[in-house]
Amino acid sequence: MPNDVFFYVYCSKATKPFSESDLLDLLTRSRENNAKLGLTGILLHKAGNFMQALEGPELAIRDLLRKIHEDRRHHDVVKMLEGRTAERQFPYWYMGFQNLNSEEAKKTPGYTEFLDTPLTVGLAADPTASQRLLHLFKKGARPPGQVVKKRARV
Repeated sequence: MPNDVFFYVYCSKATKPFSESDLLDLLTRSRENNAKLGLTGILLHKAGNFMQALEGPELAIRDLLRKIHEDRRHHDVVKMLEGRTAERQFPYWYMGFQNLNSEEAKKTPGYTEFLDTPLTVGLAADPTASQRLLHLFKKGARPPGQVVKKRARV
């Protein structure tokens, strides 16, 4: 059936700074929970701001969103996009992750100074920009556990 995968993209602000350890703990728990629920997606973090794309069963996503809204670690949860699509955009990612504060992120092809603005501000004017941003980092990252073969230099 076409357009049978529900997706939801939101931004939020952290109520307090997340340490590298906090982020890894969040990522580990998210991957475990999302695998059980049949959810895939990606999480971007920058300077206390999060952007997350979730895809999978609509009821599971709506239930998770209720929990996210109640989570005291977040505030100003703003919906960027929601809808249905024919196939998952992150089919092997129970939760892909990219810290946009990292030097590695700045080396991603397509990275611009636009990304130096908070995720919740810079993308609010153009919600489809959030989708383009997520796909940009999808191209530069890999699903957890995937082995990447080194290419020979020419």
